Amino acid sequence: MTNVLEISGLRKRFGSKQVLSDVTLSVPESCVFGFVGRNGAGKTTTMKSIIGLLKPDGGEISICGEKVTFGGTKTNRFIGYLPDVPEFYGYMTAREYLSLCGRVARMKPSEIKDRTDELLELVGLADEKHRVKGYSRGMKQRLGIAQALINRPKLLICDEPTSALDPVGRREILDILKDAGKQTSVFFSTHILTDVERICDRVAFLEGGRIVLCGDIDEIRKKRADTAVEVLPESPSDAALLAEQFPSGKVTDGCFVLKSASQQDAEELMQFILERHLSVIRFERREPDLENMFMEVIGE
Repeated sequence: MTNVLEISGLRKRFGSKQVLSDVTLSVPESCVFGFVGRNGAGKTTTMKSIIGLLKPDGGEISICGEKVTFGGTKTNRFIGYLPDVPEFYGYMTAREYLSLCGRVARMKPSEIKDRTDELLELVGLADEKHRVKGYSRGMKQRLGIAQALINRPKLLICDEPTSALDPVGRREILDILKDAGKQTSVFFSTHILTDVERICDRVAFLEGGRIVLCGDIDEIRKKRADTAVEVLPESPSDAALLAEQFPSGKVTDGCFVLKSASQQDAEELMQFILERHLSVIRFERREPDLENMFMEVIGE
């Protein structure tokens, strides 16, 4: 599979702070890629380096096989970009703004109209007649995605696209990004791990200026974490008994948790409960999620 984006050994320092130490990753075609890290981890720095707005101290970035250069815009013809806080001409309507973007991209008038209609439908603004200055944050994010897609980019880059949105707004943006992934590769940064689990094919965790985990989400789940078993007994003393019998587990708020539990571990735990006739409110096998894996790799 061809890679749309390739980053190798990316480094960047601001004064005494080393923000990026050795960032290496690749984004294949037809992929929704989640770029995960804590606030201030260097996600925006990486993205600005990709579009040539920041000069790295070292490393290489290529888009569709062409090297990215600081201050150059040649590779940006492959990119659509949505910053974390997009700005617009408030006196324009969404249709007028997209038409302007199409002219800036040197598209033909007939193509601008067809593409504008297509994108307004995609982002749910086809029937919106108001000027942009009256838009909510979620509506502006939707328009921002539309403008980023106007020239049919090979790579759509979104910086924290769901930040500061309410649950309904987040869901709408995620659905739009998932649909956009049918047309182009999507690379979006976030610290909201449930967003990544909902729509992403691949993920990279950024911590300490480095990529500490990267790959297909399903494959990472299989490699990094086993299923946990949670047991909530009726009696706190029974939870303590389970912890005594299975010392690799622990009791939290009256619930006994056995992490990295294999199928055999779960069966032995159930057998012990049945033999001792323990009263249990809940016995649950919990599949590993990205939050657990992220906390694991950053050591917290």
